[in-house]
Amino acid sequence: MRELNVAEITGAIAKLCIDANYYLPEDVRNALFHAMDTEESELGREIITDIIKNAEIAATKQVPICQDTGLAVVFIDLGQDVHLVGGDLNAAIDEGVRQGYEEGYLRKSTVDDPFLVRKNVGDNTPAIVHLRIVPGEEVKITFAPKGGGSENMSALAMLTAADGAEGIMKFIVDSIEKAGSNPCPPIVVGVGIGGTIEKVTLMAKQALLRTIGEHHPNPVVADMEKELLVRINDLGIGPQGFGGRTTALAVHIETFPAHIASMPVAMNLQCHVARHKEITL
Repeated sequence: MRELNVAEITGAIAKLCIDANYYLPEDVRNALFHAMDTEESELGREIITDIIKNAEIAATKQVPICQDTGLAVVFIDLGQDVHLVGGDLNAAIDEGVRQGYEEGYLRKSTVDDPFLVRKNVGDNTPAIVHLRIVPGEEVKITFAPKGGGSENMSALAMLTAADGAEGIMKFIVDSIEKAGSNPCPPIVVGVGIGGTIEKVTLMAKQALLRTIGEHHPNPVVADMEKELLVRINDLGIGPQGFGGRTTALAVHIETFPAHIASMPVAMNLQCHVARHKEITL
């Protein structure tokens, strides 16, 4: 049994908050450079160039890539042989968010009540925490700040088995066409299929964390990811909605067994920044 003081988790999350908002992930950067070579629209290429320049300026000057530094979404894989000491885990996570958003001069976007007063809490807490117990004595932390523009374009459908793969793809493509420029394309598309209403939406968000270029291990699902990417880019929405071939950089699908009467499908979008950072303690 390994002991880990929660103060280490606080420090790690504080740094992740800053790094995720300052530095564009390498896989996203590579995907943007590839998009410059394949984009047919001259305006689209100019926009992608500006997106890359913006990321370079953010990294050099140590400022956020985007003004919307998101809600604090934290994924914790907690080894079952780890004994946490020194305080409460959730309090430690919130303190890390509090410190990171203050030290990094990151915009606080959390309001204390969703539909009444809506007063800004001032420190971007509480974090949205997804905890999973896994074998071993390590703690893996993934921080994924989620901006409002892309999150607002998420979608959920309770389809039936009869809808099949074609029904799933139609729902995804139609939802993205309806979203248009709102999620700040080029986007990464996370899709969950199966499970229950809460499981499928979580899978869609987790799918956004996959490295761009990696496909689902099931070749049938991988082919669906590729087909969806083609159909989405055929919509012509393009970078920032100004037209072109690069509406999405990638489509990632996660699946889970479902009830015999159900086929839930969820879509979670991420803007071109596609922010997430991780650390293992």
